[in-house]
Amino acid sequence: MVRRVVKVYPRFERLWHWTQMVMIVILLFTGFGLNGVHSLLPFGPAVMLHTIAALVLLAVWIFATFWLFTTGTWRQFVPQLEGLLQMARFYAYGVFRGEEPPYRKVFWRKHNPLQALTYFALKVVVFPAVWGSGLLYLTYNLWAADAASSFALYIIANVHLLAAYVIAAFVITHVYLLTVGHGFRSHVRPMVTGYDCIDLTPEQEAYLETNEPGRLLSRKK
Repeated sequence: MVRRVVKVYPRFERLWHWTQMVMIVILLFTGFGLNGVHSLLPFGPAVMLHTIAALVLLAVWIFATFWLFTTGTWRQFVPQLEGLLQMARFYAYGVFRGEEPPYRKVFWRKHNPLQALTYFALKVVVFPAVWGSGLLYLTYNLWAADAASSFALYIIANVHLLAAYVIAAFVITHVYLLTVGHGFRSHVRPMVTGYDCIDLTPEQEAYLETNEPGRLLSRKK
């Protein structure tokens, strides 16, 4: 294997990531305001901003899902058990002792096993929960018919809130992990430029040099 700086994050993936980040921050800020955590924004504008951000994010997720499956990138998010415990140990213990991560990025696997499992759970469980409950919440007046609808709304609201807290916990953990290891800038830079240092087999390196030379930068020892 050789270490090369390779463009692993295409423009759409970076745009999707940063748009998603902005929308999630807006949704968390307005959502917690609507639930009484703060009063920095009046109720009416908070509802409007929350709804607009939610619809924008939903549109981004629809396009992203289409892109994941048409490009085959969805394979990056399939969990694997191999190396999972080692990564959990590294984040819980090894990182504080200055140990090197037990996983190095490879051409067809950008995410370590713990990242892949986390993203998979978000995309398959948490995000659908917040989508579905949010849309039901938004269209309550269209389907509410009797007294039982009030109890249904109570369940929907709490599912939505629980999913929001899970996403908030993920955001906090995600930002924290960007500060460990080789530093915040080295973790964020690839999602800005698209280039990251990964391991390539000689065959992969030869293929990229021949067919996609623009994706390769310097050689790393």
